[in-house]
Amino acid sequence: MRKEFVISNEQGLHARPATTLVSKANQFNADIRLLHEGETVDLKSIMGVLSLGINRGALVEIIIEGEDEIEAMDAITKHIRELNIK
Repeated sequence: MRKEFVISNEQGLHARPATTLVSKANQFNADIRLLHEGETVDLKSIMGVLSLGINRGALVEIIIEGEDEIEAMDAITKHIRELNIK
């Protein structure tokens, strides 16, 4: 499964929102990756996510493969929407 998101949180995916997103991803068994500007990292790795330097307005893609991919995509979609409101 693949889905694109625009990060509209004022600070982008800095430490606190990145940490909560990684924590959410770690609740699932599926392989969850984050793609930004041609680079892909494991969404379950805080260092990987922070290494992308995702700022406000960035287009990212979440790629999920595995047994609980539908549940994972639903939860991550909801979480990103909540991050974008704050």
